[in-house]
Amino acid sequence: MFNTDTITHFETLETPFYYYDMGVLRATLQTCHAASSKYGFHVHYAMKANFNPKVLDAVQAVGFGADCVSGNEVKAAVEHGFGNKNIVFAGVGKSNKEINYALDADIFCFNVESVQELEIINDLAKAKNKTAGVAIRINPNVDAHTHHFITTGLDENKFGINTWQLDEVVTTLRNCANLQFLGIHFHIGSQITDMEVYRSLCIRINEIQEWFEDHNFTVKVLNAGGGLGVDYYNPDGAIADFEGYFKVFKDFLNIKPGQEVHFELGRALVAQSSALISRVLYVKNGQRKNFLVLDAGMTELIRPMLYQAYHVIENLSQNSATHNSQLTTHNYDIVGPICESTDCFRKDVEFPQSYRGDLIAIRTAGAYGEVMASGYNLRDRVGSVYSE
Repeated sequence: MFNTDTITHFETLETPFYYYDMGVLRATLQTCHAASSKYGFHVHYAMKANFNPKVLDAVQAVGFGADCVSGNEVKAAVEHGFGNKNIVFAGVGKSNKEINYALDADIFCFNVESVQELEIINDLAKAKNKTAGVAIRINPNVDAHTHHFITTGLDENKFGINTWQLDEVVTTLRNCANLQFLGIHFHIGSQITDMEVYRSLCIRINEIQEWFEDHNFTVKVLNAGGGLGVDYYNPDGAIADFEGYFKVFKDFLNIKPGQEVHFELGRALVAQSSALISRVLYVKNGQRKNFLVLDAGMTELIRPMLYQAYHVIENLSQNSATHNSQLTTHNYDIVGPICESTDCFRKDVEFPQSYRGDLIAIRTAGAYGEVMASGYNLRDRVGSVYSE
């Protein structure tokens, strides 16, 4: 991702900024497209992972649809050329304004997360003399074995409809003339790397689709969500295992003639394509602790503070000036400038001896980096730099 010319260019730029390697992004998208199209699967890009305009354009160009969780994401998908019949709209708290916008845009499907939401969408569609396509988001109670903050498919999570509510769901669907039942939707969590989790999900999907068929509802769409993880410890390593991921669903889903299988991938498509580039502002040497204070903080990348997430951190200035084997190292807490003790990227990490002005790269920041940035402490919103 970083050659000598790139680092020399970085030296001329104001930091912090997000750096996008568009070659890595396109290679990842093309690998996913090849793996999914082999089985005729439909992929919707989960826009919440990164809605940088150039990223959206690259995703749209490869032919993926869009998975949205707000009205503004639906609007961005439309504006970036994602066909309205390739847009799905999830979210546990859709407002009337957002639903009305999506109805006017004639999107493919609302992924519905409560019985009351079914009734609201039906009423709003009736007022417009429209029929809304809906899929029922169901909690399969499958443990994703990931961080509890990003687990979404258990009975106690706020998302989706629990299986014990399905009788009420079908009764409501029968009473809602302005809804078209398309299928069932699942999403069990994020940053999942254990393929056995997806095998367990397939078993539950098979059971639940049979339940709907037994109640005389034809399931046209099986939407398995997303959640495929990436290797944060090896940012220059292999692209996410799309082949293995899609093969699990091909092997273990009971796909019936004419059924469509949909996925909503985000992190796995964009995470490895970007890094947060920062500079050392201050080096503070103490008796028990040494600190590197960067000009980027939790306002630019909150994942380490919010999820205790790991990111590889590199000193580009020292790595480019000296062979790694010759570097003097110290242990540092690598922290940001924000007035919060939690504003720390890594604690007690062995790191090349660093100096004021050194360029620092925090890797694998393409997912949930730029999109979660804030103006806390009245910080400036930072810009993006692209390899092309």
